[in-house]
Amino acid sequence: MTIRRLTAADLPAAAEIEKSCFSVPWTEGMLAGEVAEGLCLGAFEDEKLVGYCSMRSVLDEGYINNVAVLPAYRRRGIARALLTELEKSAEGLAFLTLEVRESNSAAQALYVSLGYLPVGRRPRYYERPVEDALLMTKYFTGR
Repeated sequence: MTIRRLTAADLPAAAEIEKSCFSVPWTEGMLAGEVAEGLCLGAFEDEKLVGYCSMRSVLDEGYINNVAVLPAYRRRGIARALLTELEKSAEGLAFLTLEVRESNSAAQALYVSLGYLPVGRRPRYYERPVEDALLMTKYFTGR
């Protein structure tokens, strides 16, 4: 597996991952904004995009927008590798935060294992089905 920044050429594959992972997927246009203005990392196996994550920062705050891995490639450490690489790019940030579906216990377990803590809730944040989001944050000390 290789991890690298996504480019415009990767957008169709990233949009397909979105459709396979989320009930309200981001469009290619939305993803293009992330590639152009944020940090988007992709995990590739044999040149195939199998997962990606994206982050934006404001001052010293980091916001992870998406973490997505094709269903057939889950439970192989891809999301962990993506997040670990993303954190290397978080130099100078006070924290990274993200939202996760309240029912997504597998993702929550991954985030906890990486040092993210539940810090709040966004009621009715998700659609199809409507569900609360847990806010999880990893604080960086000594940076």
